[in-house]
Amino acid sequence: MSSTVSTPSQTDKELDISNAARGVWLVKVPKYINQKWEKAAGNVEVGKLRITRNPGQKAVVTLALSDFLIAQDPGQSTIPKDHRLDVQIVERQTLGVFSHSSPNLDSVVPDSEKLCFEGKIQQKLECRPYADKGYMRLKAETFRKAAQPVRKVQQLDRIVQNYKPVANHKHNIEYEERKKAEGKKARDDKDAVMEMMFAAFEKHQYYNIKDLVKITKQPVTYLKEILKEVCDYNMKKPHKNMWELKPEYRHYKEQSTEKDNKSDSD
Repeated sequence: MSSTVSTPSQTDKELDISNAARGVWLVKVPKYINQKWEKAAGNVEVGKLRITRNPGQKAVVTLALSDFLIAQDPGQSTIPKDHRLDVQIVERQTLGVFSHSSPNLDSVVPDSEKLCFEGKIQQKLECRPYADKGYMRLKAETFRKAAQPVRKVQQLDRIVQNYKPVANHKHNIEYEERKKAEGKKARDDKDAVMEMMFAAFEKHQYYNIKDLVKITKQPVTYLKEILKEVCDYNMKKPHKNMWELKPEYRHYKEQSTEKDNKSDSD
């Protein structure tokens, strides 16, 4: 049997569901068993699973690792051989196992890509070691390795040029030189600052604070004090966070021109 599956980024592919009725186990194993299994070859025996059924009782599932697997790394601590598996029935979840096999492009006749549904998970099992002396030694060794610091402080008896820190970076030096060249911004007369602001607002209706600082060359706090007197701060789009003259100051040039014309007529 087969079914068609597809994803937004891939083309339609056939899904083999011939094993849809098969029940499988989902087993959680300790980390040290997983590491041993990953290092083992694919054609060796890694352990034996035993199921003991007693009338009126739950089945007892145990796992015994092979001697070859335990002796695989002589330099490491010996891992426990016997384990028990705690069984939990899956009732309120629908879990399945899928397998994906990529085609072998190096072969003379390349295989096709396969996507198979291997079965529905019926039981969850957690593999636990027996708390014997061997397991306690393994845990103590694990705690000891975890307590070792990753980085160590080493005292140097001579100057090492590779580790010598830079006294001052280039961009910091350039910034300090530019700051000295510009000098500290001094507060100009209020009327002079307002003249520069009015001249700027004759060209554009809206300015942000950075542009006004560049034009007037005044400290930000001092400039904001003057702006609050003669300008409005926009809080809404499309001119959000920008300043514009108050209505009573927007036609100051026209008013001054009318006064000059009146004086000329007199």
